[in-house]
Amino acid sequence: MIELVNTSGIFALDGGEWEVTNNVWLVGNDREVVAIDAAHDAAPIVAAVDGRRVRAIALTHGHNDHINAAVALQAAVDAPILLHPDDRMLWRVVYPDRDPDGALADGGSLKAGGAELGVLHTPGHSPGGCCFHILGGAGGGGDVVFTGDTLFCGGPGATGRGFSDYDTIVASIRKRLFALPASTVVDTGHGQSNRGRRSRGPRPILIRYSSLVRLTPWGPVLPTPATRPRPSSPEAIESRFPPGM
Repeated sequence: MIELVNTSGIFALDGGEWEVTNNVWLVGNDREVVAIDAAHDAAPIVAAVDGRRVRAIALTHGHNDHINAAVALQAAVDAPILLHPDDRMLWRVVYPDRDPDGALADGGSLKAGGAELGVLHTPGHSPGGCCFHILGGAGGGGDVVFTGDTLFCGGPGATGRGFSDYDTIVASIRKRLFALPASTVVDTGHGQSNRGRRSRGPRPILIRYSSLVRLTPWGPVLPTPATRPRPSSPEAIESRFPPGM
């Protein structure tokens, strides 16, 4: 069982602020779930949990718009907050007086309601960015990956702000996400996923990387340094990605 909760608020970084809507995902069954991200307002997340046990609040990364309801959500559902340690400096901007309860680690796993989420460390958008992969989690037995801000339907997450790096996010997508089955459903941290398109048949995961790769008879080819897009300002980033990513 995978459920989506949308919350809206302000993403703030490097002196800028943007209004954003976040995707918060609940994964599990009718007894227990894992919450992926805790954005802006705990109340609608608590309502969606509806009394179930929350095994963990797993944060895809440390930007404020993905963590700013984490402590309030924890107070309501009594679950540990988990974050990759490489994003602790981002966490401390929001919560200077306390640490997360535990650390996400590449190759680790989270379990709830019969679902097992594998942790993939995918730095680039932030140093501690993580994706969560469920083997056979989609309807019909296909896989699901929750990509946070590492991957959107239009391409990779933004890398024009502090602690981000374009080459690193491309390497993460190429090495970690390209390795997943082509029919994997991609559920993102903002905006549209490819979940609603399954009625048209499987949507290969490579289609979601259309702005990042060029398909050839020999497989996907990443842009060269001379041709790949490198947004150099918030305005350039916003022209390619949903606001505030």
